[in-house]
Amino acid sequence: MNIRKTRTPGTIDRPLTHDPKNQAPMTPTLSELPARTSDALASHQNRNLEMQLMPEALARAHMQQRLAEAEQERRSVRLLAARRLQRRAERASLRARRALAMAVMQ
Repeated sequence: MNIRKTRTPGTIDRPLTHDPKNQAPMTPTLSELPARTSDALASHQNRNLEMQLMPEALARAHMQQRLAEAEQERRSVRLLAARRLQRRAERASLRARRALAMAVMQ
């Protein structure tokens, strides 16, 4: 039995584009598609193909989760930097007000 693994565009091996935000959405799984034939051989082949595509779907879901985590991390870093800059600006404003008050008092 000679089974050849084909690589079609839009898979993990050969994505349509390298930009994850512009990739084509996942196609429905074989269990969601209507069955074409009811014989046992076709059903067995569909199950085999679906089992072979499971790691690809799992990898895609894992990458989406990692991208979401990275975006959340970037947002938290930006928020911390903004808070740090705000505190620095508030301290500079307070120093300026004190300097002005000292200048007025003398």
